[in-house]
Amino acid sequence: MRAPLNVQRISSAPTKARTVCRTSAPEAPVQTNGAAADGSGQLPIAYSPEWLALREHTKEVDSLHLRDLLMDEERAEHFSREHNGIYMDFSRQTMTETTLRLLLNLAERAGLKGKIADMFAGKHINHTEDRAVLHTALRASRDEQVFTDGKDVVPDVHAVLDRIKDFSERVRSGEWRGATGKKLKDVVAIGIGGSYLGPAFVHTALSFDHKSQEEAEGRKLRFLANVDPVDVAKALHGLRAETTLVIVVSKTFTTTETMLNARTVRTWLKAELGPEAVSKHMVAVSTNLKLVKEFGIDTENAFGFWDWVGGRYSVTSAVGVLPLALQYGYEKVEEFLAGARDVDQHFRTAPFASNLPVLLGLLSIWNSTFMKRSSIAILPYCQALAKFPAHIQQVSMESLGKQVSMEGDALPFKAGEVIFGEPGTNGQHSFYQLIHQGRVVPAEFIGVVKSQQSVYLKGELVSNHDELMCNFFAQADALAMGKESVALRAEGLPQSIIPHKTFSGNRPSTSLLLPDMTPFTVGQLLSLYENRVAVQGFIWDINAFDQWGVELGKVLASKVRTKMHEARTKLRKILKEDGFNPSSRKMINRYLEGKAQLLYPEPRDVFPCELIHSEACVAPWDKHESEAED
Repeated sequence: MRAPLNVQRISSAPTKARTVCRTSAPEAPVQTNGAAADGSGQLPIAYSPEWLALREHTKEVDSLHLRDLLMDEERAEHFSREHNGIYMDFSRQTMTETTLRLLLNLAERAGLKGKIADMFAGKHINHTEDRAVLHTALRASRDEQVFTDGKDVVPDVHAVLDRIKDFSERVRSGEWRGATGKKLKDVVAIGIGGSYLGPAFVHTALSFDHKSQEEAEGRKLRFLANVDPVDVAKALHGLRAETTLVIVVSKTFTTTETMLNARTVRTWLKAELGPEAVSKHMVAVSTNLKLVKEFGIDTENAFGFWDWVGGRYSVTSAVGVLPLALQYGYEKVEEFLAGARDVDQHFRTAPFASNLPVLLGLLSIWNSTFMKRSSIAILPYCQALAKFPAHIQQVSMESLGKQVSMEGDALPFKAGEVIFGEPGTNGQHSFYQLIHQGRVVPAEFIGVVKSQQSVYLKGELVSNHDELMCNFFAQADALAMGKESVALRAEGLPQSIIPHKTFSGNRPSTSLLLPDMTPFTVGQLLSLYENRVAVQGFIWDINAFDQWGVELGKVLASKVRTKMHEARTKLRKILKEDGFNPSSRKMINRYLEGKAQLLYPEPRDVFPCELIHSEACVAPWDKHESEAED
């Protein structure tokens, strides 16, 4: 492969164009609270010459078509990069070498290098919560030093990892047993958001890796996230309490949904095994040891993490490491952490022109901010990555869905993208119609050279995995090249059908090709996308590490909870005086009309008999009791 393009800083735009840019306003008027975020007195990034040059440059790019650009033999060399087995081809992006130079100029203007250094140095870059952002320290090697507030955090990180290693090995070997003396071979991890999506993604990715599969033989790992009782039934279905270990994941041990689910599963354990079983069958990932103890969990079995770890970035903390180590063994988790560490170091040290997370972030900014494409389709051609799009959906949308800058000024552009995706080839039979002939949706294809499971049938042209990858290669070209009406006429199609079968093409995509799907490459992929999101936040000058947007709904749900309890226990409807708007009042009352009233003389637990075998359980045919609990 040729060396990456030697990028020199160029003038942001020709003299005439620069004059035009200076008189051109961003999308909306900017409201500023003062100087720039860096205290330099400079204008916000959206008013910089580099930003305005990119806006002007879109006029040139709008006149180009990938059908023509891809005929350049050197384009694939100029627009491909590689790091330790990860091959990234962005030649199908609607861009030129000038675009890349201008984007790198923008990164320089935004102070990206310094912001990355500040993150790794443990500075409090999450200023709204006054916290460092050090999820990368969770996978630092034992001999590294990472300081925040004057303290090296690496010894604390490895102290927790050592405890997880010891505990997981004792459980897996049978040294740690349940209340009845049985080995604990099934694990239920209770958590929501980042406490679920990240670990579930990694678990799914490793489930059919041969070596990981061997380590997990005879074991089950399930996740309980949704407060919907159906999720409880699904998580516990077919499990025996005497062989089940439950992990409750909540930093504060106050997360409403998680703690209700935890109390529900605790009731299941107590009903099946007696009240003393909790200490043998439940452990915690939390920092609130007081509430952990009050819940009935031995604080010796609580594994901590720190306020500089955001939930959506926590999969490499005890949140993910503990359940994954119990399922696959600690050695496999170490390989996963090593993969994440590998890309962290690449992100920290590689020149921006060859830095994969930086380039992915810049491409997203180009597409969403300048080309006005507001979504991204993440398309893994690997079933093992089935849960990867959902995890990155949270990492990206919760991080980048912001409306103000670091200084609290209204953004004069839209930040963030709508992330969605599905493994190929399933997605092809679902939403690809839209991305081929409807809206322009930048796509990110992820393929793997070696499948976790090899299948080839005698007489077939290609193996099953080859067939999958044929679609991986073809779909990117179909989006880029399209199909013109001239070609359709040459095929003899009737004129009436030609408009329906014409594909405009010129739809951008990036392709990532991984050598295999192992714990190491899963870790690499995680870090690649985590750090890409950080790049976008740094350049947009927003805080990608807080999430105030999720708080308001929680507050309102608390009010609904209180009033619903009153309505169901006092046989009344929601009234105007309860403070809800007319629409919500009518909707809640409609809901309550379909529910039975709670008329029990004394409060008691109500469970389906499929979950708890006791005299108090509710049989499926007992409609009245079932509805009362529902």
